[in-house]
Amino acid sequence: MPAAEPEAAAAAGGADPAGAPALRPAAAGGVGPGPAAIEAPAVRAELPPAEAGGAAWGETSFGEGTVRWAPELPPGWVAAGEEEPAAAVVGGGAPTYAAEPTAWPEADPERLDGLVPDTVLDGARYAGLTLRTVSVRGDSARYRGQPRRDALLTARFGSGDDALLLVAMASGARAADDAHRAAQDAVRWIAGAVGRSRERLAGDLRAARRGALKSGLHRLTDRCYGRLRARGEDLGLEDGAYTAALRCLLLPVDPRCPIRLFFGVGDGGLFRVRDGAWQDLDTTPGDAGSPFRFRATQARPGDALLMCSAGLAEPLRGEPELAGLLAERWGGGRAPGLAGYLADVQTRVKGYADDRTAVTVWDA
Repeated sequence: MPAAEPEAAAAAGGADPAGAPALRPAAAGGVGPGPAAIEAPAVRAELPPAEAGGAAWGETSFGEGTVRWAPELPPGWVAAGEEEPAAAVVGGGAPTYAAEPTAWPEADPERLDGLVPDTVLDGARYAGLTLRTVSVRGDSARYRGQPRRDALLTARFGSGDDALLLVAMASGARAADDAHRAAQDAVRWIAGAVGRSRERLAGDLRAARRGALKSGLHRLTDRCYGRLRARGEDLGLEDGAYTAALRCLLLPVDPRCPIRLFFGVGDGGLFRVRDGAWQDLDTTPGDAGSPFRFRATQARPGDALLMCSAGLAEPLRGEPELAGLLAERWGGGRAPGLAGYLADVQTRVKGYADDRTAVTVWDA
């Protein structure tokens, strides 16, 4: 017997046009497949005619009369083809390089652990402390496809009021191929040393034993640089080639202890906004022949304490307009959000295109 036409078979309760079996009442009262035992009358709905100028049946149409995949953009979204707001620029003249990244660094498939992202952003809030920190690749490195030479590490050691907060940043030597690796090793090794000495450091902080803190942190820093020298020897580099400028900020979580400890080696900046004005707190090496830097400060409500790498310290000291802008942004006692802080640190100044790494601490 010849097969029925698809339309006829479907109307008679047989196979549908796709070849699926017709449905009939199942023995247990459900719905199940099987030979057509009960025929149902075919039902054909009358479809309304398409409006003049409208879409035919089965086509997508919107009330406006045109098809749009996104009738309205959510707040903050930018339509394709529209330019995003340019990064803020202060001082005289436009910067040499573009504001956004151009090229990624070349990767070695055998050393992928050394890859670093263009930007790292972090923040926290404890009792009366609010922290914002960022490390961003400089305009020059972004354009040339070079890795970010600055490294940033944030860590909390301990819990409750006994905890210590550490922010460590390092800047590798400009001309060194392994500059970013040396910076990463420096922040990891100093953080490990501080974490293992947490109980002693916390006790010295509570008792305000400045001498013990300085000598202890100096000893930990010297050991860190000893490891950097040994690592350089293992790599076959010249003496002192595998190194980095290191800056650390150590903060007790306990709100009854307002001491803020800075220590490190090398260039950078330590500043404070107090009563709407900048104060340069950076120190020179204390002991003759030693590059170690140390400073203990006591915070007051409303202070904003900034520690940064040379990439931000230099334009902050050299361009009054940048200093004025950041004092206005950070001196009101309220910390910006993470995105706002990143935008602040990225404020561009002609002639300054190095990596920028910064941490700012606001005291409530």
